[in-house]
Amino acid sequence: QVQLVESGGGLVQAGDSLRLSCTASERTFSRFAMGWFRQPPAKEREFVAAVSWSGGRTIYADSVKGRFTISKDNTENTVLLQMISLKPEDTAVYYCAADLSRSFRPYPPIGTTDYNSWGHGTQVTVSS
Repeated sequence: QVQLVESGGGLVQAGDSLRLSCTASERTFSRFAMGWFRQPPAKEREFVAAVSWSGGRTIYADSVKGRFTISKDNTENTVLLQMISLKPEDTAVYYCAADLSRSFRPYPPIGTTDYNSWGHGTQVTVSS
């Protein structure tokens, strides 16, 4: 089982930037699609962004398109989420997830049930 550890969250002001990092415990991480999800206060977990196993394909939620960038470094077992122009509505716990059900999946999935390994989350708070 791949273990995922997120870092990089914090308290920022609207308009600021943050970069979240997720490091996997095993090199088999390179075979799998990865995603970022978030759970705002009192709301359900929602999709943010996903990247294919190779890093070549990405997909974003409409709410973050143009502001967030997901990338995957298979040599470092790391997936990053670069966030710019942050808004108060981006406030949430952000989770990294791996789709371990299928190696070398060409298109990354976007459903929470598609991912079966999750990190513990990192808090992002954006003040207005």
